Amino acid sequence: MSKLQGKVAIVTGASKGIGAAIAKALAAEGAAVAVNYASSKAGADKVVAAIIEAGGKAVAVGGDVSKPTEAKNIVDAAVAAFGRLDILVNNSGVYAFSPIEAISEEQFHAMFNVNVLGMLLVTQAAVAHLGEGGAIINIGSGVTSLTPPMSAIYTGTKGAVDAITGVLSRELGARKIRVNSINPGIVETEGTHSAGFAGSDFEKALVEQTPLGRPGQPLDIAKVAVFLASDDSGWVTGEKIIVGGGLR
Repeated sequence: MSKLQGKVAIVTGASKGIGAAIAKALAAEGAAVAVNYASSKAGADKVVAAIIEAGGKAVAVGGDVSKPTEAKNIVDAAVAAFGRLDILVNNSGVYAFSPIEAISEEQFHAMFNVNVLGMLLVTQAAVAHLGEGGAIINIGSGVTSLTPPMSAIYTGTKGAVDAITGVLSRELGARKIRVNSINPGIVETEGTHSAGFAGSDFEKALVEQTPLGRPGQPLDIAKVAVFLASDDSGWVTGEKIIVGGGLR
């Protein structure tokens, strides 16, 4: 029997990259998945089509996680479509890198609003529907241990994700809801290619420091998300799992 048969999941920011891979992997294990997108409806529809073609269940749900009404609507739409909610994957995120001299208030709020406030708003809406055995998976980043130069704001947001994961694991533990985070290392996605990061000297330097000697692929992260969403991790909460080929 599939590990997530009968479960319902929301994956935010799932129109491409890591989010899309997680949505497909959860669906492959039997979960019905609400595929959230902020701007790329075409991308989300493509993910949904792939899931349905493979015999799974999915719907595309638009919404900006950083806006309270839209965050709640994402959750409400998933529950309306599938009747319940068991798994939330907070994957939506944005990033930019700049030296301390170039940091702006606008850049700060743009990243914190999506990466931190958005995670809190969707989680706030979701906990009204999550019951015993529910799982919340936050997508952090390996930058919190690497602390690379010119990433003060982005690393700050992911440090907040780490801390909030710990807080919510304690806060929601009595309700038997587990909260964990996955902190990916360098992962090759559409975003890293469009940003010019893939193949760059910086990426090559990180790969050289990675014991397993390669950049990650979205499926590497998705497999761990399936574990954290399933009963296989029923005694795991409050953990920050680095999935980065050994890069520290």
